[in-house]
Amino acid sequence: MQTLWISLLVILFFSSNAFAQNVNDALRLGMPGLGSNARALGMGNSFISISDDASAAFFNPAGFGLMKKMEFSGGLGFSSFNNDVTLFNNTIDENSNNTKLDRISFAFPFPTVRGSLVFGLSYHKSKDFNSTMKFDGFNSAGHSRIQFLNDRTFIPFYLFLTDDNFNTPINGQLNQSGGILNNGSINNWTLSSAIEVHKNLFIGANLNIMSGNFKSDFDYYEDDTRNIYQGVTAAGEPRSADFQTFYLNQLIDWELSGWNAKIGFLYQLENFARIGATVQFPKYFTVKEDFNVNGRSNFANWSVVLNSDDYSDNVQYDIITPIELGAGASFNFRGLIISAEATIIDYSQLEFDNADGISTATIAEMNKEIKELLRMIVNYNIGLEYNIPMTGLRIRGGYFVQPSGFKDDESDYDRKYLTGGLGYIIDGMIGIDIGYAYGWWKDFGDNYGTNLSRTFQDIKVHNFMLTTTYRF
Repeated sequence: MQTLWISLLVILFFSSNAFAQNVNDALRLGMPGLGSNARALGMGNSFISISDDASAAFFNPAGFGLMKKMEFSGGLGFSSFNNDVTLFNNTIDENSNNTKLDRISFAFPFPTVRGSLVFGLSYHKSKDFNSTMKFDGFNSAGHSRIQFLNDRTFIPFYLFLTDDNFNTPINGQLNQSGGILNNGSINNWTLSSAIEVHKNLFIGANLNIMSGNFKSDFDYYEDDTRNIYQGVTAAGEPRSADFQTFYLNQLIDWELSGWNAKIGFLYQLENFARIGATVQFPKYFTVKEDFNVNGRSNFANWSVVLNSDDYSDNVQYDIITPIELGAGASFNFRGLIISAEATIIDYSQLEFDNADGISTATIAEMNKEIKELLRMIVNYNIGLEYNIPMTGLRIRGGYFVQPSGFKDDESDYDRKYLTGGLGYIIDGMIGIDIGYAYGWWKDFGDNYGTNLSRTFQDIKVHNFMLTTTYRF
């Protein structure tokens, strides 16, 4: 019986703002995060060809070969997620904040007769899942989520919103409201090494062990705010008179684990330019997922609560991300560094695999949907840094774009970031860096069906990073 419920839940979750085991899940893990280096963030994360500190574990492991001193660094991050959500011409502004330890890194140059050999160990958060939204609007059309679910599940039946023949007297004209709160992060333990194989040519590699979590809490209400269903009763069920509220809550809780590897190349042209390239191999994530559905219906003199045990279970599956190919160049002209890079990611190569608790047919269908809906994109980054002579002060700016992975999406859905930052070096040993990124893009979600109850989202994010470095 529980297998039947799982199948129904997959249908239910596919058709809502909150998702389980679908394309959005794959993209959630496949899209790159912002990393954990304030200097890099200030330069628009255009760091593949620079990477001359311990953050090379995230950007380009070959950069470790440039380091001549031992280095210890750490950092903090703060993010603010703002979402203006419009449903049926009514807009609600919602905000969520998150403060976290971003990074602790150590780099150790091994003594060599010639060239360099450097090892690094780093803990860093590569991305966070902090986001939120709230919506509230009256849907004057003759449809609702109650009807949508009635065609696909038994939920309305068990909440006495239908008669024994699965006919519901509730035919739209309801106020629809709710919200989603997401949080979590991906944590990385990275072992890196780099060697100078020829004068000014460095090759590096890392092994990355990942862990993390993701939680999503989705509330959804349909209310008879205009008393349209007062005096209306489901046939044969007098207790269902005077419908007031339908409530549905969906909880998703992930435990993440995984690994991947990365190799990098970096060539330094004397003291005025660097060229870098990276190959990030697929990330293999194992997702242990708990999902739970709660529901309730309220009538004038009675309330019914859904038996959540029938709609709760644990499943496990893998998500495999595509290879990422990156390349960049930077130029130093009298203390002014100009950096640019591009990264190719083919999101259509995302894949679900090794499912436990989900049928093989469902996994195949999800992978087919990924091929049909997603595309290859090119992320691009540009950055500047100016070292003010005789002061130890550096000022930075940058811009980067992460295009939407969905085919035919307009540029409004691309994630765009404008960045800036400051750095200060004391006696060539102690560095303090502050980075800031302002991001903006649009999104939408369907509470059910396609464009029947659609939320239009205008998203703005603020990210601050503080990194301190000690070289000795």
